[in-house]
Amino acid sequence: MEPTSSPQTSPEAVLGGTEFLEMLRQAFARQPVSLAEEGFVPLSLTVAISREAGSRGGTIGRRVGKKLGWQVYHQELLEYLAQEPYLSRGLFDVLDSAAAAWVEERVARLAEASQGEWRPEIRSLIRTILAIGARGEAVIIGRGAGCILPPSSTLHVRIVAPLADRVTYLSQLERLTREKAAEQVAARDSERAAFVAEQFGRQIQDVYQYDLVLNSSLLGEELCAELIARAARTKLESRGREGGASRSAIPELV
Repeated sequence: MEPTSSPQTSPEAVLGGTEFLEMLRQAFARQPVSLAEEGFVPLSLTVAISREAGSRGGTIGRRVGKKLGWQVYHQELLEYLAQEPYLSRGLFDVLDSAAAAWVEERVARLAEASQGEWRPEIRSLIRTILAIGARGEAVIIGRGAGCILPPSSTLHVRIVAPLADRVTYLSQLERLTREKAAEQVAARDSERAAFVAEQFGRQIQDVYQYDLVLNSSLLGEELCAELIARAARTKLESRGREGGASRSAIPELV
């Protein structure tokens, strides 16, 4: 797995639980009345990044978050938020009734389409991603976020790179032999594909489900991040024109 924080950085240090819940509470306090009257829609856009192992998707995602000024959620942080009882309960305490009903409706629809019964930790993870997506202004890396959140409020991105480049990157990053790195790339790709197929009935290689598919070897980390950030801003502007959102909600790129 690509590193998303230093070994000394705990999830608590990345995003304190109290600060996270307060951020959600303030966001819903600012929800436009017109949207509440018409039924809930996510308050802003979420960028969901799917990535091949070793394609530098985690690094690119962090760059996107910095450019947009949005919070980045990687796999470890998502699982921490889903499994920590205080945060798991608090996530839904701060949602208004329309947002909470929207989350449960999405969970029910996804469960119906899945290939089997979800384990409790998977259901909690999905509800956590939906709670984050209800607020928006987030970059979510992995865990099938693009399959969970609605296309209208999500920029779904796939980061790819040639196998040889991915093996080289992982070998250098984790100080592995090329043989071991190749095994790790294959294992992680297989696990991610199986997770999406088993939980959401999707094929991760199906390019037609993504808004963007970017080759990080050809474009590089910085250009990939810039393209994603600009696409997110453009999609948010289009969504704002359709829904009457103010321009203050459109982030300036850093």
